[in-house]
Amino acid sequence: MAVDCERGAVEHRRFRDLKDYLEEGDCLVFNSSRVRRARLRGRREESGGGVELLLLRPLEGGIWEALARPARRLRPGAVMVFGRGELRAEVLEKGERGRMRVRLQPGEREEVEELLERIGEIPLPPYIKERLSDSERYQSVFSDRVGSAAAPTAGLHFGAETLQELEDMGVSLAFLRLEVGLDTFRPIVEEEVEKHRLHCEEVCLDEKACRAINRARREGHRIIAVGTTVVRALESSFKDGEIRPFSGTTDLYIYPGYEFKAVDCLLTNFHQPRSSLLVMVCAFAGRELVMEAYRQAVEQGYRFLSFGDACFFHFSRRWKMRE
Repeated sequence: MAVDCERGAVEHRRFRDLKDYLEEGDCLVFNSSRVRRARLRGRREESGGGVELLLLRPLEGGIWEALARPARRLRPGAVMVFGRGELRAEVLEKGERGRMRVRLQPGEREEVEELLERIGEIPLPPYIKERLSDSERYQSVFSDRVGSAAAPTAGLHFGAETLQELEDMGVSLAFLRLEVGLDTFRPIVEEEVEKHRLHCEEVCLDEKACRAINRARREGHRIIAVGTTVVRALESSFKDGEIRPFSGTTDLYIYPGYEFKAVDCLLTNFHQPRSSLLVMVCAFAGRELVMEAYRQAVEQGYRFLSFGDACFFHFSRRWKMRE
């Protein structure tokens, strides 16, 4: 779907037609983070009962934030064993909704990330019921460094041939990393969306990407975010009229009323109601237009969520020069 945010027009196209909406000089920005094989299936050391652990993010000193099942049977001090005993996890602290902090204890010969690649599983969303025959389907073709708990799924639409075709027509490509956490997908339960809060996520935006993005801006071309995670990263990195290299965390939560500074167009999947992702899209394109686009998406049978269809919210280059 292509949504012209200036004219309020909705068009139903194929993804291969994206190039028809791009111009020479535009800059597409992607999130190149890979999904960590962070789902571990093992047993409790004391009882031998089955347990599942989902690692969310590393902290310090071998401590990780994680989700566990069955959480009610895992008290501080409990130990879980994974693989053939190569990896142990001790519960340090329990939080709400199955969240806890654990200390990982790998064997002497392997680092944690190496073990996860060997004995861990890709943590697919719960609405995907069957394991993928090829787990690379849940990784973008340009993904490089592991760190995310879920895929930045807007990038899954792009194959190597599509990327080359865009470069050949003069569209520049830039890559950053935002390590996607599960809180990005946590439903908004507050009555007022402004009261919702996002947890911090790691961002890495280097000088090379900044040069490509800022060059496009200076020449009057558009910055096109491939995914909501890229929007958060770019808007968090904007300072004094340009994108600056950034390495750190962001908890930026974008809702209607936010003034976008870095992003001109947005390519994203279709999101669930009451999600911070949909709220961001409404902030970008306007609630009425987004609701009309979603009404047509449901009517036309578009697929939502991770392996679903894409929607391109676009402004013209003239709109980019509104400053």
